[in-house]
Amino acid sequence: MSSLSLADQTDDRLDSLFSELLQTEDPAMIRVIENRIWGIWFEHPNADLVRLMELGTRHMNAREFPEALLIFNQVIESFPGYAEGWNKRATLYYMVGNFAASIADIEETLALEPRHFGALSGLGLVYLQQDDLVKARDAFRDLVDVHPNSPNAKENLAFVEERLRLDVI
Repeated sequence: MSSLSLADQTDDRLDSLFSELLQTEDPAMIRVIENRIWGIWFEHPNADLVRLMELGTRHMNAREFPEALLIFNQVIESFPGYAEGWNKRATLYYMVGNFAASIADIEETLALEPRHFGALSGLGLVYLQQDDLVKARDAFRDLVDVHPNSPNAKENLAFVEERLRLDVI
């Protein structure tokens, strides 16, 4: 394992993992690679940040949204270059129905890590919630470009394209 000083979206291990993700079609292997990427994105050399992220995630998963928001706000304020902080807060905003804030945080995530398949998927889902099918299609196309063998990405893209086709007919 490489040094934690390289962890998060700037980690050198990500390039080879994304190459593997582009090449494999085996669902079990895809899941393993995705989990390794998520693990790297979550890493950071600052142990306090990692603990905050774990705590914020626990609060979010327990639907303790105000507590999670306070923690993710602190993470972003202290470490604005850490993509996963933005992504977690975007997820939280999505969960509470604040789609504009979710989109803004997803954009920050993608500015730091353009290959963030979780953020791209989330962006597509937000636009689906808003019934903005063109933007949803664009987000899912970007997701398929990054992660072409993701079953969810392909299914979501096909769903949106079919809805757009039916809307035109």
